[in-house]
Amino acid sequence: MLKPILLVEDNPNDLELTLLALERSQLANEVIVVRDGAEALDYLFRRNSHADRPQGNPAVLLLDLKLPKVDGLEVLEQVRDSADLRSIPVVMLTSSREEPDLDRAYQLGVNAYVVKPVEFKEFVGAISDLGIFWAVLNEPPPGSTRVVRRPKS
Repeated sequence: MLKPILLVEDNPNDLELTLLALERSQLANEVIVVRDGAEALDYLFRRNSHADRPQGNPAVLLLDLKLPKVDGLEVLEQVRDSADLRSIPVVMLTSSREEPDLDRAYQLGVNAYVVKPVEFKEFVGAISDLGIFWAVLNEPPPGSTRVVRRPKS
C-alpha cells in the first residue's frame, strides 16, 4: 500500500494548483488535504476527527508556512519533537521569501523549503518535481513502504 502525501494548504487557489500538479505527475499516492495547522496535527497524531485513520505516516508532508490556527513552523516543530513523526520528510511550500522564516524552518529540521512560483507553468512544474522526488525517488527510512513507479502506457 502506498503511503499518502499530506498537503496542508489553506489558500483555495494554491490548493487547486497543487492538486493539479500532483495529478499531472501521475503519482499513485493518495493526497490527503487539510486546511490548517491544527487539523494537520490532528491527522499526524491520529486524534479528534482523524483518530480512526489508518496507522502509518505520510510519504511526505507538504506544509504551507502561513496557516490558520497553528502556523506551519509550529506544525514542523511538533513533528520534529515527536519520536513517531520526526522521520517524515517535510517540505515547506510557501510564498514567503523572508530570511527569518527560512532560517527558522531549517533550524527546526525542514527537509526542503520551496517558494511557490508565481507563474502557473512554473508552479505546476515545481509541485510535480516535488511529488516525484519525495514520493518516488527519495529513499525512505528503513521500514517505510517503497513506491514502485510504473512506466506510462
